[in-house]
Amino acid sequence: MKARRQRGFTLIEVLVALAIMAMLAGLAWRGIDGMLRGRDGSQTALDRTARLNTILAQWEQDLAAIHDSGVVPPLSFDGQTLLLTRTMGGGVALVAWSLRNGAWLRWAAPPMTRTNALQDAWLRSQQLLGTEPEQLHLLDDVSEWKVYYYRGNAWTNAQSTGDVAQPPAVSASGPVAQPHEVLPDGIRMVVTTGGKLLTRDIALAPHGS
Repeated sequence: MKARRQRGFTLIEVLVALAIMAMLAGLAWRGIDGMLRGRDGSQTALDRTARLNTILAQWEQDLAAIHDSGVVPPLSFDGQTLLLTRTMGGGVALVAWSLRNGAWLRWAAPPMTRTNALQDAWLRSQQLLGTEPEQLHLLDDVSEWKVYYYRGNAWTNAQSTGDVAQPPAVSASGPVAQPHEVLPDGIRMVVTTGGKLLTRDIALAPHGS
């Protein structure tokens, strides 16, 4: 009885098998790549959300600590920068939130206990460029931000007539307090970041205390 001759694969069959394996490997790689991209995108979104939450927490802390010194306006917004005075470290500090070139920034001066120092710091704060060492880079991809004040049971633009405090005058004997707008009952911040609109309303303590 003759032994049955074993038949091997032809070259065409081998090539077809290799082509199928290559196609399956390509599909598998595309699937893995898609999952990795999805994971990276989700992680980026989570990181951005966490960063936003931290920024908003700082925003609320600044507003909760607003202090009207009677020497400089406790709150002022010019469309680009919101400047406020707040209690900090046993003194009064100036804090500026601003939007420059798509970046959201926060600047804070050291706490002060002398009226002259606060007056001088306020005047210097009008010349901030966004490149000062004290500037904290908060967030990129911010295209616009607006601020509204809540007064008389209505929201009004912080830049509307009567909302912007005038800078105090300075005499030879030192700073002279000038009348300025009473603090609003609440502040609304509207920020456009990453193509999405973010709105946050904060109620201020009575008389900003």
